[in-house]
Amino acid sequence: MNSSQSTVPITFTVYSSLGVYNSALVICISVLYISSLCINLFLILVICVESRLHKPMYILLVNLSVSGVIGSSSVCPSIIKHLTVSQQETSLEGCLTQVFLTNVYGSCMFCLLALMAYDRYVSICKPLLYHSIMTPAKVKLMLLLVYSILSLSSAIQVYLTSRLTLCRHTVNKLFCDSLVIANLSCTKTTVISVYGLCCIMCLIIFPFVLVILSYVHIFTVILKPSKQSQWKALQTCTPHLVTFINFSIASFSGFIYNRVSHQVPKTVNIFTSLNFFVIPPLLHPIIYGIKMQEIRQSINKLMEKNIHL
Repeated sequence: MNSSQSTVPITFTVYSSLGVYNSALVICISVLYISSLCINLFLILVICVESRLHKPMYILLVNLSVSGVIGSSSVCPSIIKHLTVSQQETSLEGCLTQVFLTNVYGSCMFCLLALMAYDRYVSICKPLLYHSIMTPAKVKLMLLLVYSILSLSSAIQVYLTSRLTLCRHTVNKLFCDSLVIANLSCTKTTVISVYGLCCIMCLIIFPFVLVILSYVHIFTVILKPSKQSQWKALQTCTPHLVTFINFSIASFSGFIYNRVSHQVPKTVNIFTSLNFFVIPPLLHPIIYGIKMQEIRQSINKLMEKNIHL
């Protein structure tokens, strides 16, 4: 990173065109963000406190909530700040930090959803081997591996991006991402483009395909005539399947938007940002809290205990 260009702030031009919508957006994003934080932290608390929830699926669910908190916290505070101040600027270092966190969030969600799909696959297709395959120790090891790979890959992408020489410093989006900084550079670099494509293939497309394959096997087992008793097990897949579809739609919309962001109106700009970074982290714990009986029972137990106290 050149010391001269690091002192030049990145300016977000989209905020100045929002006008009368600023106050409404501040309230809307603040309510959604705070609600998301409270719900996710409450779900994490419930699972950590209740010893009977210390199972692989719930360990993964805790990490899904943590990932959601990271994702929403990486953009919401800065959006709220820029909506309430006169100068919508950030340093290049701040922009690169946001790139790192948003990259980790997006890829982490798909990797966690893939691990959760594998957990459901083993539970339904290989029930007798479940407790030997999906032990808490193995799950924690897989999570450590996922976080290490994602942190390293995102750090490399941020380093490569930081080496670019910027010819422009204005952005027509609500936040920074790697494509934004790449578009500000004086030259296009093949290395960053190829590396970014490899990251997408390995950390997003590959986990996505693993989820699809897991459900193909699951439905193959469920539809066998002698497997009627497995329909109950399929019900445990519903929250994960809904979460996966919801986040996949949000991700696909965000991917398309990044490619045509200069051609879309500001309302689409705002909606796409909220749809990817705010809505999924808010909905996912609600979906699991409503659909999974053990979580509902644990929440009721915790509430009753607090009432008695």
